[in-house]
Amino acid sequence: MLVAALGAALVGLTFNKTKEAIKHNEELTLLRKLNNIIPADIYDNNLLLDTIVIKPDYLLNTKEDSLAYRARKGNKNVAVVFTSIAPNGYNGSIQLLVGVKADGTLSGVRVIKHRETPGLGDVVDISRSNWILGFNNKSLSNPNENGWKVKRDGGVFDQFTGATITPRAVVKAVHNALLYFDQHQETLFSKQATDKETSEPVKKS
Repeated sequence: MLVAALGAALVGLTFNKTKEAIKHNEELTLLRKLNNIIPADIYDNNLLLDTIVIKPDYLLNTKEDSLAYRARKGNKNVAVVFTSIAPNGYNGSIQLLVGVKADGTLSGVRVIKHRETPGLGDVVDISRSNWILGFNNKSLSNPNENGWKVKRDGGVFDQFTGATITPRAVVKAVHNALLYFDQHQETLFSKQATDKETSEPVKKS
């Protein structure tokens, strides 16, 4: 019984220590993803703490609450990153992180979850090609509404040889994210960070 008790105590202690390490690593991984969309040198707040909950929304095709991460510099709004879902990818939903600057232009887009075919639809992933970088600095007016399509449909965005469905879905999801931002910009930036949030050091990596 004594050995069992000691074993249980050691397991509990190890679990608590590992849990904190896992949480820290997860936060660093998320921060790296966010900094790929919003460069670390253009904000001075803690992105992981300055957040707001976005309720399920038809434009974003989200079915549950999600977080928006706000970047600010000197309390001035810089950009916000939030989730948008392309529900009609070739093999299912494609989950995106979309960053929009305060002026309504895209700071970046990244695919964070998908089941697209390797060598075809998975080209939307930054690890497979630079296609996703084509959204940088685009906005609702650049291109105009008709341009927010793949070239095969009369728009400005490239499609892939043998795979049009995937880029078509991503382009629509990004456009919808811009529409959402246009309609909810004030709300997205409204919840100011607390004193604790703004005073904590930000680990940017």
